[in-house]
Amino acid sequence: MNFNENEMFGAALIGFDMIDGPFLKWKKQFDKHIDFVKLDDFAMNFYLSFRGGNAGKKPKAILYDEFYVVAFPRDLELCCLFMKPQGIQSNINRLNKIASRIMLDMEKLEDDEENNEEDTTDSNEDTIEETKRLIINLLNDTEMSTPELRRYFKLSNSEIWKVMSELEDGQKIKRTRKRGRAQLWTAM
Repeated sequence: MNFNENEMFGAALIGFDMIDGPFLKWKKQFDKHIDFVKLDDFAMNFYLSFRGGNAGKKPKAILYDEFYVVAFPRDLELCCLFMKPQGIQSNINRLNKIASRIMLDMEKLEDDEENNEEDTTDSNEDTIEETKRLIINLLNDTEMSTPELRRYFKLSNSEIWKVMSELEDGQKIKRTRKRGRAQLWTAM
């Protein structure tokens, strides 16, 4: 990230009181045309973001949709510079494409691994009925995703979907919502 002094539209100093915690000591707005961040509401968040965590694992800057903040600690205080990013949207769009490509590649790898992990045990009718009974008990008063259930019972993706479809058709379980690509289920 390239920092440019002309991008700065405000600054603030966040102090720290041992009893009350972080508080806004002062703020200064350099560009009157840009709405300044409501620092009274954000002082605690900025302080914890930049000062919390392990040594060496603290951010130097945080990028938001409309601005970014660069912070410099001094004793218990934190000086925040508020910057208006210029030309960063194209970089964010490129990074989004890269992230999407990586996620797709990883999902393909995961699907390939699942397809190669064929269970060698016989799935007879008694085992399937016992699995259905356990799934209903497991989903009682809780939600679980199909991948979580598949791992509990060491079933392939097609086997768990077959079991879940049969339970759903028998009105023993129902779909509640989706989390990412995973379907969540609960007992009826």
